[in-house]
Amino acid sequence: MSDDLVEGIRLQKVMAAAGVASRRVCEDLIVQGRVKVNDRVVKELGTRIDPAVDRVSVNGMPIQLDASRVYLALNKPKGVVSSMADENGRPDLMQFVVGYDRVFNVGRLDSETTGLIIMTNDGDLAHKLAHPKFGVEKTYVAKISGTATSQLIHKLMSGFELEDGFIKADRAHILDVSEFESLIEITLHSGRNRIVRRMFDFLGYPVIELVRRQFGPIHLGPLKEGRIRELSKVEVSALMKAADSDRPKQPRTARSTKPQARKR
Repeated sequence: MSDDLVEGIRLQKVMAAAGVASRRVCEDLIVQGRVKVNDRVVKELGTRIDPAVDRVSVNGMPIQLDASRVYLALNKPKGVVSSMADENGRPDLMQFVVGYDRVFNVGRLDSETTGLIIMTNDGDLAHKLAHPKFGVEKTYVAKISGTATSQLIHKLMSGFELEDGFIKADRAHILDVSEFESLIEITLHSGRNRIVRRMFDFLGYPVIELVRRQFGPIHLGPLKEGRIRELSKVEVSALMKAADSDRPKQPRTARSTKPQARKR
């Protein structure tokens, strides 16, 4: 049996295999105190770890040690349902990930909404990214019917009651406005079904078009509709940090009351 299997694998070897840097540079990072294992600074070059169990971060950013994990960004087109195999035969996400093994979507966009969907085979990270208690924000640009006003932004930010509970935006602002249509950028961490459309419908501004531009630290950028790309190691690390379970965000319902909603 090899020494690695008996005692674990040297930290700098694991880091180099994960693509952090060359083994020599990884050794320098360790000696400089810039590496943590399970949240504790490690400076000894002889340190051995179990990549399947131990957590490693460099300069405060988590490192994915499992090379079998896949992380993708997809610009979902209109008319595609957020499912890997739609039982009704509608266009689904499987067509975009042919060649990738067992990846699935993190959360959903309704069929009429376009934009960024994260695809992965990392179930633990996917759960944290999708669950609102971890506070991972999503940013959308909505084209709405009607002339947006500061009062609309105030209502989005202060919140109101929908049929399934209280909701409010984390951020919202007007991008453009005309007599008949307006563009609003809105950020929130709720994953409730069709929540952005329902918020604007409730306030009397039906959504004409909706695109998700950002999921946590990942931006849609210039990625064209129907195209997919692999996330960089830096982006994966940023996603892992955004989903850090040590920083859960309290649900909005815990900080709201019905009397306040009626007052508005």
